[in-house]
Amino acid sequence: MQLSGNLKSIVSSTHLVFWLRKVTSHRAIDQLRRRARIETIPLDEEIPQLSTVDDGDPLLHRHLWRLLLSLSPSARAVLLLRYQEDLDPIDIARTLDMPINTVKSHLKRSLEVLRQKAPNPEPLRCEGKST
Repeated sequence: MQLSGNLKSIVSSTHLVFWLRKVTSHRAIDQLRRRARIETIPLDEEIPQLSTVDDGDPLLHRHLWRLLLSLSPSARAVLLLRYQEDLDPIDIARTLDMPINTVKSHLKRSLEVLRQKAPNPEPLRCEGKST
């Protein structure tokens, strides 16, 4: 409809292509603004299900999620993509648009931080044996 109203102002095919792109992008933005009125939950607030199998320890899952929330958003995203989605560091770098060395640094540092914050498990003891 807008094209027919503005057809007289179009001077060339290049101008037409530019005008169509501009109108299309503005209409897409308008559509996104209308969708923004729908209530959404930010990913930082929602606790994703770590596994589709519900046979794990819910307290352990909650504790692990709290540990993950203590990391920066970019480090958390790298860890989740690596260990939950099983992506390689190269794929993570492409997905998050960051250098591969930054991804590797996030992995190394985040794992060190999580190991420091996580309680050390007690060594298994064999019952009946005294040492």
